Amino acid sequence: MSAIRVLIVDDQELLRRGLRMILETDPSIDVVGEAENGTRALALIPELAPDVVLADARMPVLDGLGLVKQCAASHPGLPVLVLTTFDDARLVRELLDAGAAGFLLKDISTDALTDAIRQVLAGGLVLDPRVARAALSPAQPSDRHPALTEAERSVADLVARGMPNAEIAARLHLAHGTVKNTVSALLRKLDEPDRTALALRLARGVDA
Repeated sequence: MSAIRVLIVDDQELLRRGLRMILETDPSIDVVGEAENGTRALALIPELAPDVVLADARMPVLDGLGLVKQCAASHPGLPVLVLTTFDDARLVRELLDAGAAGFLLKDISTDALTDAIRQVLAGGLVLDPRVARAALSPAQPSDRHPALTEAERSVADLVARGMPNAEIAARLHLAHGTVKNTVSALLRKLDEPDRTALALRLARGVDA
């Protein structure tokens, strides 16, 4: 299996180099390039063909939000994972609405960061729990997903955490097809257009 190709985008050279060193300790990840802002990243994407873009939210010229929007338009399917020190609920909502694959704070551990890269590559949505609480204001656990069956609720809780179907199946000891069918049922029952919208709805609570 080939390594995951990652493009790092941050206006601070020291941070870019630090992230490169951290990520390259994992043999399954290959940092294919660095960019100092979103505009430079967009110029490099066709040449470097990254699988995942890891970007800072706050940058000159073109920031993380602008990069997410332009990637969604020009490179649909390329996940942009936003990494920042800013715990800004409004910014998080704007990034997710624009199509960001996730939002993490910069104090994340190395293992959690590499896991997040794998999750967004698999189609998952990754949110730091502290960010999710601030931005999405989820309901209390006892009030969540009242319209769902017990089986649907178990899958829904993991979808809300951004897990892909294969990981959900392994966690719940279910067949992959069962999880896929349950997610399809959740999309129909909650009238959501896609998995990202479903995850956001579930993180907020079914009645949100």
